[in-house]
Amino acid sequence: MQNRAERDRRRAIERYLGGESPTAICVSLGYTTRWFYKWLKRFRTDDPDWFRDRSRRPHHSPASTSREIEEIVKLLRLSLYNQDLFCGDQAIRWEMEDLCVRPLPSLRTINRILERAELTHRRTGSYQPKGKAYPKLIAELPGDVHQTDFVGPLYLRGGFRFYDLNSVDLATGRCASEAVLNRTAQSTVNAFWASWLRLGMPQHQQVDNEMSFYGSPRHPRGMGPLIRLGLLHGVEVWFIPMSEPWRNGVIEKFNDLWQDKFLHRIDLVSEIKLRAENLVFEERHNHRYRYSKLGGKTPAKALEVSRVTLRFPPAYIAPRHPLPKPESGRYHLVRFVRSDGQLNVFGEMFSAPPEAMYEYVQLTIDVERQRLGVFLDDKQIDEHEYLLRQ
Repeated sequence: MQNRAERDRRRAIERYLGGESPTAICVSLGYTTRWFYKWLKRFRTDDPDWFRDRSRRPHHSPASTSREIEEIVKLLRLSLYNQDLFCGDQAIRWEMEDLCVRPLPSLRTINRILERAELTHRRTGSYQPKGKAYPKLIAELPGDVHQTDFVGPLYLRGGFRFYDLNSVDLATGRCASEAVLNRTAQSTVNAFWASWLRLGMPQHQQVDNEMSFYGSPRHPRGMGPLIRLGLLHGVEVWFIPMSEPWRNGVIEKFNDLWQDKFLHRIDLVSEIKLRAENLVFEERHNHRYRYSKLGGKTPAKALEVSRVTLRFPPAYIAPRHPLPKPESGRYHLVRFVRSDGQLNVFGEMFSAPPEAMYEYVQLTIDVERQRLGVFLDDKQIDEHEYLLRQ
């Protein structure tokens, strides 16, 4: 059924074909001559539906995403998901960069494609807490807490072996990645120092129970290189429970990202290229990777908006090992008390009070007082004498 506008168009052309002038037709129907000539032009196209309205949608939209790009996004997401790798918008965009896909869609566009395709579901099977209270460190501001871990040994082409010390600032997600040839005391000090020069020095440095961090089980009270480095520069070192790597979950997840997006993609042939490419990856992550926990900000932007002034090492060159014995400060261990009621402090055993059985406790070593305090739910429940070695 024709509407009034369509009837007027047909009537105007019929009157014109009957010999009536365009001006007279337009005056009687209440239209402009411009309107008349538009429909006369349409009539002369021999289109039987010339008088009907046409869609105003453009035939070509430069800003629209092509079907090919959409298919690439969906395929990459499924591929990453099935490989148990990071599969969010940023990971997909990095994959597209590596594949030289052009034009490269924005993160927002990738998210829209995933939403339309209903590819936004998350993995299940994540770690479920056991219901025990855990003395977790809270990172509210940049520099509050760093998580750090060694990855390796790893090998370059030709058998060149190295380790990588990865660190993440929990409040901002900023990372530092420092390659070393070994995990000797001096290499460990050098790696932490170099990382702190870029990330800033944390209030709390959280690590696992590697000997390269705490020293040696033969001398558990000797305060290893990291403990001494931290105590001498106002950094409290925290050691997570033994055999519970998920307590360092942020850095463990970052290690996977580092290996997937860096180690497995760069043809490393020398120590010089390794260090240079590591810095490129670090810069790329800190200035381009966006985290939902940061409200979509990059780690660098999160630091900028925080307006926090970071504390950096006092010199460019790392101090030399062996470091002097600190005279003050504290360092900490978190331990789970099992049925034997023993607290393992770097191989040395202490008895836990009965109320700590099957609970996580915080062990704090006060260097100045030479005491080992046992805390449960932020309350001190026991104390031991703890004489430290030179």
